Amino acid sequence: MTPKPHSALVIVGHGSTVNPDSSAPTLAHAAEIRRRGLFAEVHCAFWKEKPALNEVLSMVACNEIYVAPNFISEGYFTREVIPHEMGLQGSVTRRGGRVINYCEPVGNHPRMTELLLHRADGIAPGIPRGETSLLIVGHGTTRNENSAAAVNGQVEKISSLNLYAEVKTSFMEQEPFVADWLTFTTQPNVVVVPFFISDGLHSYQDIPVLLGMEKEMGEAASRREVFRHNPHHLHGRKLYYSAAIGTDAEFAEVILEQVEAFDAHKARL
Repeated sequence: MTPKPHSALVIVGHGSTVNPDSSAPTLAHAAEIRRRGLFAEVHCAFWKEKPALNEVLSMVACNEIYVAPNFISEGYFTREVIPHEMGLQGSVTRRGGRVINYCEPVGNHPRMTELLLHRADGIAPGIPRGETSLLIVGHGTTRNENSAAAVNGQVEKISSLNLYAEVKTSFMEQEPFVADWLTFTTQPNVVVVPFFISDGLHSYQDIPVLLGMEKEMGEAASRREVFRHNPHHLHGRKLYYSAAIGTDAEFAEVILEQVEAFDAHKARL
C-alpha cells in the first residue's frame, strides 16, 4: 500500500484475561506492519487487555488515525463496544483536530474465502474433497444477529464452488451448535476450521471439548501440542482440526487492504 508517514494505525483486538494466546495474532500482525514502515505509528488496543480501548488514542501522536478491528464479524463488538469505548461516531470521527477513520473488520474482507480454503487444505492434504464435510465454526451470539453473518457468508461462498461434498456452519452460542456436528455432517472426513482470530480460549480449549476431541478443557494452545496431530478418530470418522484462521500471517496484508478499502470508499463520497 501507499505509505502513510503522517498517519497512525491502531489494530483493535479482543484480548483475554485468562488466555495468553488471545492477543498473540494481533500483536504479530502489528509487528509485521510496523516492520514495513508504512505508518508513523502502529499501536494495538484490546477490550480485555492493556492498552485498553478507552486509553489507546491518548497514546497516539498523529492527527490522522486508522482504527482497524481485528475481528471476524461485524457484530456486537465492532458496532457497539469499540465505538463506545473509543468515542467513535460513525466511519469518520473528527475530534480535537484529529480525524479518526474506522475501518471494516478483517472478517469482511473478500480474501477470507481464500484463506479458509488454504487452511483447510493445509491440515488435510490429499484427502478426497468429495468425501469430506468442511465445517466452519464461529462464535455466534444472541446479542447481535450480525455476529453470525460472516460465517454464514463464507459457507455460502465455499458451497457455491462445489469443492466439498458439503460445507456446514456451526456455532458455540447459537444453532447449529458445534457440539451437534455428528448430526449434520455426513461424510467420513470432517475438516474443522475455527473462524476465530486467535488460538485462544474458544478455538483451542472450548471447541475441542464440544467436538469430543477432549474430555475437559486443557492448557492454552501455546503450551500443548495435542491438537497439532491430525486426524482424530471419532465415531468412525476422521476429524481434522485446524488452528484459528486469524493466526495466518496473511492477516497483516488483509488489515492493510482494509485501510486501502476505507480510503477508496471515502474518496467516492
